[in-house]
Parts: sequence; C-alpha cells; structure tokens
Amino acid sequence: MKKFLSKTILGFCALGTSVTVFAQGVAGEESFHQALKIKFIEGSADFMSTVAIALILGLAFVLERIIYLNLADTNTTKLLKGIESALDKGDVEGAKAIARDTRGPIASIAYQGLMRIDQGIDVVEKSIIAYGGVQGGLLEKNLSWITLFIAMAPSLGFLGTVVGMVMAFDKIEQVGDISPTVVAGGMKVALITTIGGLIVALILQVFYNYLLSKLEAILNKMEDASITLLDLIIKYDVKYKN
Repeated sequence: MKKFLSKTILGFCALGTSVTVFAQGVAGEESFHQALKIKFIEGSADFMSTVAIALILGLAFVLERIIYLNLADTNTTKLLKGIESALDKGDVEGAKAIARDTRGPIASIAYQGLMRIDQGIDVVEKSIIAYGGVQGGLLEKNLSWITLFIAMAPSLGFLGTVVGMVMAFDKIEQVGDISPTVVAGGMKVALITTIGGLIVALILQVFYNYLLSKLEAILNKMEDASITLLDLIIKYDVKYKN
C-alpha cells in the first residue's frame, strides 16, 4: 500500500506540473482552478470533455482493481502454517475451516484442494491448477479496460489536433491571410488537446504499472502456496493413509 501511495503522489505531481504549464500566460492573480478552466475551454470543450471522460472512467477501473487486489493479498505464511498445523493433527475439517474463513484467491485454491484430499494427490493437483486459472482470470479482470483508456486518451488528443489544424486552415481560407493571429486559435486547440490526452495516458499508465506489479506478486504467491499445499497434503497422506 505504501508503494501505491508513493506512485499516486508521483502521478498527481506530474499532472499538477503539466497543468501548471497550461496556466502560463494567464494573469498572476487568477487562481489555479480558473487557469485550468480557461485552458480547458480554449482546448475546445467538446474534445477536452472526451479526454476528461477517458480519465474518469480509467481511474474508476483503477480504483476498483486497487481495492480488489489489496483485498486479495493475504498473509500466505499464516494461512499455510494454520493448515499445516491442522493436517499434522489429522484434522482435515479444521484445515478446511481455516482456508474457508480466510479471504483471497490463495485461500480459495487451498480450500478447493482440501475438499478433494480423499480423492488422491493427482485429483488435488488438477483441482488446484484448474481453480488457480479461474482465480488468475478474476485477478486480471478489467485490466484490459485500463489499457483501452491509456490508448484512447492520446488518440482523442490527436483527433483534437487534427480538428484544430482544420480550423486553422478554414480560418486562413476565410480571411485570405496566413498571419500568426489568424492561425493561432486553431493551433492552440491542437496543442492543448494533444497535451491533455498525453497527460491522461501518463497518469493511467502509472496506475496500470502499479496494478501489474501487484498482480504479479499475488500470482507468485499463488504458485508458491500451491506447491507448499501439495507438499502438505503428500505429508498428510504418508502419515495417515499409509
């Protein structure tokens, strides 16, 4: 969680720095909020709204995944020690209760394996592998949506760039002059929408990388716990079934 907080702070610092650049040229007495609003409007509210929506939706999926993955990350060592202690006493039901009462995918996998402890180690292993795949899919759920918004945000910004250039050429055609004053409005729209899209993509990318690191850590724990659980069940079989 500390890593998440540090990355969150870095992401929002990057956002604040970039938006401050937007506010340059605005009168010094104006507040940051006013400067941001002015630049948002100058970047064409239509296109900047789509970029803002991409950011909001992307952050919604990010928040959902952060909550889910942090709840899924449990104390694996404590769980396995409890199961080992119960199996050493021959208390399979006690081991099942420990797994059932512990949250997270690792505990769910352990419970599925213990449910089939009387059917042989091969059945237990297949059950762990199959249910591990199911839990892995649940952990990766909605990550593809975040990558979609990471890709969409710059694309929307570039679309605004194209529209801004078209506006600039339309203005040149109407006025019949190519002076900087004539093309400045369209060029401003083009640049602001591009910067907005890139900022949104950068923010979402930081969170996405955090989620990937969290996911990989949980998957590694799942693999280690599965191997340990199989060893515990084999030990139980040798002690109580032979």
